Amino acid sequence: MEPTNGRPHVVIVGGGISGLAAAFFLRDEAVRVTVLEGSPRLGGKLSVSEIAGTAVDEGAEALLVTRPEGTALIAEAGLADQRANPGPTSSAIWTLGALRPLPRRQFMGVPSDMTELSRSGVLSDEGVARAREDLELPPTTRDGDASVAGYIGARLGAEVVDRLVDPLLGGVYAGRSAELSFDATLPALAAASRRHASLAEAARSLLPPQAGSPGTRAGGPVFTTLTGGLGMLPDYLAKLSGAEVRTGAVARELAPAGRGWRLTVGSAAAPRQVEADAVILAVPARPAGRLLAGVPGASAAVTAFGQISYASMAIVTLAYPRSAFPAPGLAGLGWSGYLVPAVDRRAVKAVTFSTVKWPHLAGASADPDLEIVRCSVGRIGEEALLQHADDELAALAAAELTAATGVRGGPVATRVTRWGGALPQYTVGHLDRVAAIRSAVAAQPGLAVCGAAYDGVGVPACVATARAAAGQVLTFLAGGPVGDARAVR
Repeated sequence: MEPTNGRPHVVIVGGGISGLAAAFFLRDEAVRVTVLEGSPRLGGKLSVSEIAGTAVDEGAEALLVTRPEGTALIAEAGLADQRANPGPTSSAIWTLGALRPLPRRQFMGVPSDMTELSRSGVLSDEGVARAREDLELPPTTRDGDASVAGYIGARLGAEVVDRLVDPLLGGVYAGRSAELSFDATLPALAAASRRHASLAEAARSLLPPQAGSPGTRAGGPVFTTLTGGLGMLPDYLAKLSGAEVRTGAVARELAPAGRGWRLTVGSAAAPRQVEADAVILAVPARPAGRLLAGVPGASAAVTAFGQISYASMAIVTLAYPRSAFPAPGLAGLGWSGYLVPAVDRRAVKAVTFSTVKWPHLAGASADPDLEIVRCSVGRIGEEALLQHADDELAALAAAELTAATGVRGGPVATRVTRWGGALPQYTVGHLDRVAAIRSAVAAQPGLAVCGAAYDGVGVPACVATARAAAGQVLTFLAGGPVGDARAVR
């Protein structure tokens, strides 16, 4: 059994962006921090590696500027000078046999300008006519949570859901709008819909007065990344946190121990016990539920955790010579990538023209005439697709890219990165499940949770939960004589 060595000991279970951010936020406090990561590496769904001599993210590639938590963390970590912004491009929808412009005046696929919607060609004439009915329909009553498809479909029709909303949400959650919670996945729009009879008007109220491209906003871009890849952030946080970081350290059991906690770590054949004054669980729902299964009074959280499912996906990265794309080239298309509706029955759900979206990649490449394309594969329920071998997935992605863009020949390099159980599904009732988890955890002194399972799957949302969890355990430690708690601010 490991002693706490005088200072209060905080153990963070999970070395993804949430757990490492929590460790970073505890760095200047009078506590000792240990991070336990079960896998061989840190970073969770953030990872960067080279393809064709260029460092390109394998997982999350960007964070929202409109949520300040991510950019604030980058600044606190001393990496602000390494931020990179996207080029001034827009996105397309590959549907009905062609690449069509994603309407600019839309909010997560909900159109605010019906004339622009009609011009885009994404919907049939009948679909546009049905969407226009939203402007005249009486308010739609909503008693409790509703699915995205249920509410938006009632206002704007099935085509808006299938060809605009579903592909945008599919890119974020790898989920289906018929199952996802309107309140949990689109909270700003859900709140605005209660103030406006028309959903199009609600969407318009959330857009800037002057619409730029979907990648920009008034005052600057919506997204940002790091020049070396967003996947470089976890290792920086681990080093700056000063925490003891252990990889290959699977936390198997959690139990109260006096005023603190005892974790059983390692294999069943050679377990070790770690004593902690406070614990932050920064792991996905199922492992969090398993750890809480032995904690008295946590059954409501265990049940709620068990109701959160996860979708798996893969990122297929392809590298081509610039000359392989028909004139005027990939940048000449005018888009940074495209989305694919599930109703079009393609393997790839989203494509990013990485060297177009992120101009700094061309300058960092060993070959400035190389184009790098990132293809996202896998929606919930498509596990059979992900069972294909790496070369088969790469071939599928390349074939569909040829059909969409006319690229000639095969890629000169490919990389397939699989993310099993990567994306939590915020299905109908998600907010109630999260409330049950937080209520049960709050009743356990010195315990906190953070991660993508709660308030958003993006990096800024994860960082926000990490800062809150760090604050919760510090408040607990400052409230009583635990270790040297009097030294904790």
